[in-house]
Amino acid sequence: MKPKKILVINGPNLNFLGIREKNIYGTQNYQALLDMINQKAVESGCEIVNYQSNHEGAIIDRIQEAYFDGTDGIVINPGAYTHYSYAIRDALASITVPKVEIHISDISAREEFRKVSVTAPVCDRQIYGHGLEGYLEAVDFILAGGLEDR
Repeated sequence: MKPKKILVINGPNLNFLGIREKNIYGTQNYQALLDMINQKAVESGCEIVNYQSNHEGAIIDRIQEAYFDGTDGIVINPGAYTHYSYAIRDALASITVPKVEIHISDISAREEFRKVSVTAPVCDRQIYGHGLEGYLEAVDFILAGGLEDR
């Protein structure tokens, strides 16, 4: 049986981890996140492809590419696009693999606009407020088959 292929997509400003709002997002930089995710791939024997873009259309293109490239699951932190990108929402809805929306901070305890996610309803699970570890939880969810208790 071939290992699962998981696509991790990070949206706008995630490449600025460790630089922006350290009191909210922590002091570890983006490379530390990538290293953590890549170590998870080694430990679990799966392939994890990391992708980051600050551009909505590029994120949509990468989601659509996942339809054709053998991707078995998607972990996505849409960043600010979470709250208003119906285009990313529609792209996610087009892909039938397990999908997990991830947020480093607790979006339910922040500004009002952050409490609304237009992308979560087309994902199988939403994880927020668990810091960078939330990414590992999302990978575990996909590796377990993407089954949610709801």
